[in-house]
Amino acid sequence: MKNSHEQDPSRREFLQASAGVLMVSASLASPDTKAANKSEPTRVANPISSDVFRTDGHLSIDGRRLVEAQREIPVAGKSDVLVCGGGPAGIGAALAAARAGASVQLIEVAGCLGGVWTVGLLTKILDSENKTGIMAELLKEFAARGSAVAARSKGTVYDPEIAKLVLEELCVKAGVKIQLHTRLVGAVINQSNRVVAVLTESKSGRQAWLADRFVDCSGDGDLAAHAGCRFEVGVGSNCTCQPMSMLALLTGVDPDAVRPFIRETDGEAERRLLKLMETAGLNPSYRDPTLRHLHSGIYSLMTNHEYGVSAFDADAITEATIHARQEVHQIVGGLRKLGGPWKDLSVVATAEQIGVREGRRIRGRYTVTAQDLEEGLRHEQAVARATFQIDVHALDTHGNKESETEFEEGVMKPYDIPYPSLIAADVEGLLMAGRCISGDFIAHSSYRVTGNAVPMGEAAGLAAAVSVQDNVMPYELDWREIRKSSAAKR
Repeated sequence: MKNSHEQDPSRREFLQASAGVLMVSASLASPDTKAANKSEPTRVANPISSDVFRTDGHLSIDGRRLVEAQREIPVAGKSDVLVCGGGPAGIGAALAAARAGASVQLIEVAGCLGGVWTVGLLTKILDSENKTGIMAELLKEFAARGSAVAARSKGTVYDPEIAKLVLEELCVKAGVKIQLHTRLVGAVINQSNRVVAVLTESKSGRQAWLADRFVDCSGDGDLAAHAGCRFEVGVGSNCTCQPMSMLALLTGVDPDAVRPFIRETDGEAERRLLKLMETAGLNPSYRDPTLRHLHSGIYSLMTNHEYGVSAFDADAITEATIHARQEVHQIVGGLRKLGGPWKDLSVVATAEQIGVREGRRIRGRYTVTAQDLEEGLRHEQAVARATFQIDVHALDTHGNKESETEFEEGVMKPYDIPYPSLIAADVEGLLMAGRCISGDFIAHSSYRVTGNAVPMGEAAGLAAAVSVQDNVMPYELDWREIRKSSAAKR
C-alpha cells in the first residue's frame, strides 16, 4: 500500500500559503486565531436599504495594483460544519453531516444546488449503480419523480429541474442552512494551522463564516488552495488539463424518428450522430457527440470540447464559454438544415456553467494513483468503490491523449477510494470530496465522475460531524470507527 508522503515532490505542486491565508479582527475569530491590527469600526451594511460597505484603498505608483485598506468583515454565521460547494459532493457532505446531528452551512456560487448536475446540465450520472447511502437515495428520488426515461434508467438519466427541487427539499428537511449566489474568496488559518473561517463575496458584500470543520466540495479545490494546501494540476510540464464541455438541452424532434442517434439506444449511436453531422458539413470539436432523450420532447446534447483552458483563469473560461455556446448553436442550425425529422430542432437552453473536468488535485494523506487502479486497490478505510474506466478525453484538437504520461485507456480494476485521500495533508480541520481529492492525473480521470462524488461527500460530511462530536481532528479518526459510531446512533 502506497502513501502519498512517500512520493517525490512534483513540479506541478504549488504552495498558496501567502496568497490564500487572510487574517481577521480578533472580534471575528476564535480565541486562538491570530488577530490583525485593530481597525476603526465601519458601518454595518443594511441589505434592505441596499447599503454597502465602502472600500478604501490606493493605487500603486506603477498603476498595476490597488492596495485595499483594512476593514472589519461581519460574521454571517457559525456552524459545526461548513461545506463549500453545493454540487453532488457537497450535497452528500451536507446531508450526511446534518443527519449526523451537526449544524451545517452550505455555500454555493450558483443560484441552485446540484453543480454540474443542474447548472452544468449533465443529465447522466456515471458509476452510481453500485453505490448505497445518499447516492442510492437520490437515484430513487430522480426515478420516482422524473419521466419514464428516468424510471427506466433507475434515475441515472434525470431531469435537471427535478434534481434542483429534490436537492433543495432534502437539504432543507435535514436542516442544512443554504446560501446561494455566494463565492468563496479566502480562508483563515489560526496559529495551530487549523482552518477556522472562510470569506465570501455576494450581494450581501464580504462576509466571514466560522465553523469547527470544513469540507471542500468546490470541484476545483478553491477552499483548500486559499487555505495554503499544496496541489497538482493536469499533466506534464504545461499542466495540461482535460477539455471543458458546454452541454445543452434541445427540442423539436420526435424520439421515434431519431431513435438510432440516441445514446441509450445502442453503442453505435454516437458514431451515427457524428456521421450525420459530417454529412451536414459540421465538424464537432467533440468526436463522440452524445444525444440523450430526457423526457417528452426534451433532449440533452454534448458535442463540444474546449482545449487548453485553465479552471482558474476567468478570461479563458469566458472565451471558452462564448465559443462553446456558438458551436452548439451552429451544430443545431446545421442539423436543422438537413430537414426531415431535424427540421424543427432548436436549443432550449445551454448550460450556465461550462463543464469543467479538471481543476486542482489537493495533497491529501493518501494519494490515489494509476497503480492503485491497475492493481484494484482494496483499502481497509474505503469510503467507496469506483468502477468507472480510465477516461481521459483528448488533450488537444489533434486527439492526443498522451502528454508526458504513458497510459492505456481502460486498463484498470474496480478499486477503493480511501478515507485518508479525503483529508487535507497541509492544514487541520479540512476535508475534500469530489474531483479535488488527492490523486494523480490518471486516477482522477476515473474517480472524477459524479457517482463517486456523492459517496465521497457523504463520507467527508459524516467524518466532519463525528470529529466535532468527538473533539478530534479528522485525521485522528479511522473510517471503520466512524461507520461504527454512526450505525450505533441510528
